[in-house]
Amino acid sequence: MVRIRNLHFGYSRRALQLENLNLDLQRGRIYGLLGKNGAGKSTLLKNIVGLAFPVSGTCELDGHAAARRRPDTLQDLFFLPEDVQVPAITATQLAAGTGGFYPRFDAAAFHDYLRELEVPAGAKLTALSFGQQKKVLIAFALATNTGLLVLDEPTNGLDIPSKAQFRKLVARALGEERCVIISTHQVRDLDSLIDTVLVLHERRVVLNATIDELAERLHFGTAPAGAAVPEALYAEPSVRGQQVIRPNHGETFSKVDLEILFNALTGSSSALATYLTQLQHEPVL
Repeated sequence: MVRIRNLHFGYSRRALQLENLNLDLQRGRIYGLLGKNGAGKSTLLKNIVGLAFPVSGTCELDGHAAARRRPDTLQDLFFLPEDVQVPAITATQLAAGTGGFYPRFDAAAFHDYLRELEVPAGAKLTALSFGQQKKVLIAFALATNTGLLVLDEPTNGLDIPSKAQFRKLVARALGEERCVIISTHQVRDLDSLIDTVLVLHERRVVLNATIDELAERLHFGTAPAGAAVPEALYAEPSVRGQQVIRPNHGETFSKVDLEILFNALTGSSSALATYLTQLQHEPVL
């Protein structure tokens, strides 16, 4: 669905924000795009949806350059940016006036999502809180049933119960023909939702792997504070002593800790990144 080759991007040619990116994103998956603030997550998403143009390299959606913004591409794509601006209309009016641009828009599902998110369909969007506005647009995004759904920091402004509901709705809305990309710097918000992890750091994608692949290759566990852990690829202090990542040598799968994984890949130590790079030529990663 999304094919990126040798993509370089910068608002100035002298200061690239993305460098030599290569990605293939497929339908039927929920991708979590993780990165620190300012890492270029939003910039990458804008390249994918055709709102920013590569300095060099290509970004294609179903074989067509994203930057061409073809009508048949746009009707199968929905992008929800981090900063939203809503019109002074109700959610019902939004569906009636904008839903028609998306051939598979499901008005009944839209109102079901609104009820589950506890947002009034008859209130003007401008009268709602930022969190409520975000819920309306999330509900609309899911109801479009587009093949590509791109959400930039969608959980910003949501309270904890709403974040849990968001995860349930997105998981339910995924189908075999849908590719979902969710960007966030709040790593815990994507726990138990995504099936593939992308980590953007220092202008490059330093990780592109499924949760199952990571669970097979890495072991996430704890160790006593100060204890030496053989083969440790990363360790950080915690209330239970140390949180540790080490190679998994055919052991029982451990639950992938996205926050520890993210810290390991974006911190000063490169041991985990080096280990994963070495595995890229093997069948699993």
